[in-house]
Amino acid sequence: MPPREKPQPHSKPFKLRKSLGKRHKHDREAGNCRIGTHTRRPYDKEKYLPPLDKTKFLVPHELTMTQFVTIIRNRMALLPSQAFYLLISNSGLTSMSLTMAQVYKDHQDEDGFLYMTYASQEMFGH
Repeated sequence: MPPREKPQPHSKPFKLRKSLGKRHKHDREAGNCRIGTHTRRPYDKEKYLPPLDKTKFLVPHELTMTQFVTIIRNRMALLPSQAFYLLISNSGLTSMSLTMAQVYKDHQDEDGFLYMTYASQEMFGH
């Protein structure tokens, strides 16, 4: 049996691939019990972190940022020595003790999604 190929990440961000109306539709389909998040690499030249196999997540309101970071780390199969940061709405970091509902309330986009960007520590110096 041949090995499964990893899906190629989209070249354009979700906001550019889907119209505002379609993004609202995705949000409505998610329902009120979960928060729709989009997580993406900051740019194609990110050398230290692998791309995620999926970028759209539906997460429970009570999930903490620490738990979400653990999910992302596991999906990227990072070593304990590898660090990465989640930037919320391209504006900065947030407290890891906050729940997703608290972060969503403060940083949700007009389309109803919470956008996050992950980056390695080395990216900040360049």
